Amino acid sequence: MSSPYPAHLVREHRLAGGRTVTIRPIRHDDDARERDFLDHLSQETWYRRFHKFVSAPSDKLVHFLTDIDYDEHMALVCVAPHDGTEEVVGEARYVVIPHSRNCDLGIMIADDWHKSGIAGLLMEALIRVARERGLEQMEGLVLTSNTTMLRFARALGFQVRPMADDLTTKLIVKKL
Repeated sequence: MSSPYPAHLVREHRLAGGRTVTIRPIRHDDDARERDFLDHLSQETWYRRFHKFVSAPSDKLVHFLTDIDYDEHMALVCVAPHDGTEEVVGEARYVVIPHSRNCDLGIMIADDWHKSGIAGLLMEALIRVARERGLEQMEGLVLTSNTTMLRFARALGFQVRPMADDLTTKLIVKKL
């Protein structure tokens, strides 16, 4: 059973370059916008997020990413005005790890929006929501080669830990 749409989390932001974006929880009707967002990501961005190459997003993946309960699975999108509608340009999400007060995080930013400041806005909002939900720890797996994400995570207060059984991946962990 899913919780009602958390409209109180919708926030508008003006970026340093003057563009305006909105950070909001994803909606069930965002499936076409989410698919378009995923379709326009570079292979490198796909690989850094999912740790594998994906030729095209499946219907199952799009459904998983948009059909959330706002409690055990929270996803925030960054949308920007585009041709009279809104375009998803970034997203950050957590999924609660079963039988724990911890959550696994993921974040993706459209290639054209890297270094725009939206990643920080998304993560700040996601961390705030996780704390309000009563979660105690946020964690994620990051490729060792993804030095930009590791640097970003450290700046947000995450500890970066090696994975004993996998030298290609690091674990990022933040106490909430």
